Amino acid sequence: MRVRAISILVALLALAGCSVFVPRLETPKLSVVNVQILKSSIWQQQLRVRMHVDNPNDRALPIKGLTYVLEVNEQEFAHGQSAASFVVPALGEAEFDTNVTANLAGTLIAMLGHGSDALGQNVVYHLSGKVFLSEGLLRSVPFDQHGTFKLQN
Repeated sequence: MRVRAISILVALLALAGCSVFVPRLETPKLSVVNVQILKSSIWQQQLRVRMHVDNPNDRALPIKGLTYVLEVNEQEFAHGQSAASFVVPALGEAEFDTNVTANLAGTLIAMLGHGSDALGQNVVYHLSGKVFLSEGLLRSVPFDQHGTFKLQN
């Protein structure tokens, strides 16, 4: 009976100790700074998406890449991944560019349907995905954010 109680206590302490080694990270806040149309045809659009990362954690985040889905007006506008490696300092921020190829003539036409007034206007978006870290026991951190960006030519 005593051996069993000691075994259970040791197991509980071991599980509690594991949580000490796996740091709890707050989700980084990603936002779209702007979207620039690089090349466009009726079938395909090449875009440069500038993203901003805020790190609310007290340790640096060594990012080795990310995957994401970008929705505009509740329609998937683009999805992709970035293999951009960079470090977001503790309690700091960083920006990076990612090139996206989209085949979304309908969404783009809807956004540009306002004519020349569309450029420079705020566009509502939903951005979700995962940030992959190059160091530490925790290797990915999910994110899910909403915001606005300006469409630029």
